[in-house]
Amino acid sequence: MLVKFTSSTSGQIMMFAPVARQLLEIVGKDCNARGVITTEQLPDAIHRLREASADAKNPDHAEAVSPDENEDAKESVHVGLGQRAYPLIELLEWTRKEDGYVLWEASGDF
Repeated sequence: MLVKFTSSTSGQIMMFAPVARQLLEIVGKDCNARGVITTEQLPDAIHRLREASADAKNPDHAEAVSPDENEDAKESVHVGLGQRAYPLIELLEWTRKEDGYVLWEASGDF
């Protein structure tokens, strides 16, 4: 399932429901089919997402790759929380600058 985030001022992004769920839970929102991050909630949402992204970069959370793993495993790339959160953080930042709000919509609760 896809979740579409639409800014009242800056455009829209789409992401898969599991990623959207993770990010919305960080922000403190329920994962209903529709929801809003209001103008007043934007600064806190941005702060929470940035903080969670920074925590995920902590070496204690990083997965080590052993040198004896096969070539396929070495070529695979782990996409971290910071990379997944970046598009939403940017959307929220642009929206905050213009005193807007962000809506999300999915085909059902996720």
